[in-house]
Amino acid sequence: MNEGLITIPSHFSVKETIDRLAAKVTSVGLLVFARVDHAAGAKQAGFELRPTELLLFGNPRGGTPLMLDKQSAGIDLPVKALAWEDAAGKVWLTYNDAAWLAERHALSEASAEAVRAMTAGLAMVTKAAAEG
Repeated sequence: MNEGLITIPSHFSVKETIDRLAAKVTSVGLLVFARVDHAAGAKQAGFELRPTELLLFGNPRGGTPLMLDKQSAGIDLPVKALAWEDAAGKVWLTYNDAAWLAERHALSEASAEAVRAMTAGLAMVTKAAAEG
C-alpha cells in the first residue's frame, strides 16, 4: 500500500538529488520554500539517521485552486519531496501523489485541471532530479 506516495530511485546522493530538484523547480518558475536536512537535525538531537532531506516547493498559482476548492488542502501544500537513503545505500525520491491529495481532501471538478497540472509537473521535476 503506497498511502498516496510515489517513490522513484535516484542515481545521485541524497544531497545531490535535492540540489538537482531545487535547481529544476526554480528553472520552471516554482518557488523553493524550505529545505530540511533531517539527518542533521537528528544528529543535533543525539541520533544517527541515514541521509534524509526534504524540499518544500510550489507556486501559489498551482496550489491556491486546490485550497479554494477545499481549504483543508493547505495542510499538504506546498508540495514536498523527500530524498532518502535506505539501509543498502540506495537513494530514493518520494513525493505525494496529487491524485491522492485530491481524493484525501475530496476535491471537486473545480480543481481537476490544477491537480492534472500538479501531477504532470511533479513527475517531470522529480524525474529530472533523480535520473538526470
